[in-house]
Amino acid sequence: MLSLTCKTAIKAVIYLASKYESGEKSGIKEIAEYIDASEHTVGKMLQTLVKEEVIYSAKGPNGGFYITAKQKHQPIINIIETIDGKDVFKQCGLGLSKCSSTHPCPIHNDYKVVRDLFKKLCREKKISNLCEPVNDGLAYLIG
Repeated sequence: MLSLTCKTAIKAVIYLASKYESGEKSGIKEIAEYIDASEHTVGKMLQTLVKEEVIYSAKGPNGGFYITAKQKHQPIINIIETIDGKDVFKQCGLGLSKCSSTHPCPIHNDYKVVRDLFKKLCREKKISNLCEPVNDGLAYLIG
């Protein structure tokens, strides 16, 4: 359902949120290394997130990407909609362009339930909810 870039964006933002308490800013190379992603992809995606104010960046010798307290408490759906668009939760499970309740694909009814539950999860879960288990060593951002 989510693009690889979107999954990378979520991991990057969780990483930045994990740095919030220390006040550290992070560079593209550091983030890409930590989440095991391409620097090019991470750089483009971070700029998109900054443009939409999901995260912030600062230039200069002490610059980098960072997240504020308010941003840390935003729902992860903000990241998803910024990277993949609002229609990601309307897409067909088989990728058909004309799938709907009146013209369903073979998995439409089952997939719609899963898709709607995932959208609900993304609305309810905050970035802070996802970075806490990472900070506590109970969850990981790399496989």
